[in-house]
Amino acid sequence: MAIVAIFLILVLVLATQSAYGVQHTVGDSNGWTNAGDYATWAASNTFNVGDTLLFTYSGSHGVNVISKSDYDNCVTSNALDSYTGGTTTINLKQPGPMYFACPTFGHCSTGMKLAINVVSQSSNSPTTTTPSDDNNSSPPSTTGPPTQSKPTTKDGGGSTNNAKAMVVGFSLILAPLFVFMC
Repeated sequence: MAIVAIFLILVLVLATQSAYGVQHTVGDSNGWTNAGDYATWAASNTFNVGDTLLFTYSGSHGVNVISKSDYDNCVTSNALDSYTGGTTTINLKQPGPMYFACPTFGHCSTGMKLAINVVSQSSNSPTTTTPSDDNNSSPPSTTGPPTQSKPTTKDGGGSTNNAKAMVVGFSLILAPLFVFMC
């Protein structure tokens, strides 16, 4: 019985991560700065529907979700969504390319911009490439229409972290109850 209980607890804990996707910290430990190499960073990650992007930045920066045209031309004044505050979590809800840039004057043109391609989790062979620093390249086309994903939180992702904590909490409560029932 104890082995079954341990197995069920492990399954519940492991299922929590797969149900909520992966949180990608943009720029890894360096965060969202004007010294980052976001093309290389994005190329080293696969972005799936259900994942999140975590932008961490200082008060002199921000995050704008922009169109491909605005990305190519470093126009941040037409933002689809705009975030400030030092921590921003963007939920990746739909497959297709997404574009981000810092709205601070001159930061986009010096490389503080990010292009990713979000793939469906059912995709067999996701590939993620990003544009080089020139303004004429773009992420690869996808099997679905290129649509912008609207982020659901502007508060740093607290609701996502709370949901994960609730699932883990329920798992820790329900697993022992199940053991006692057996």
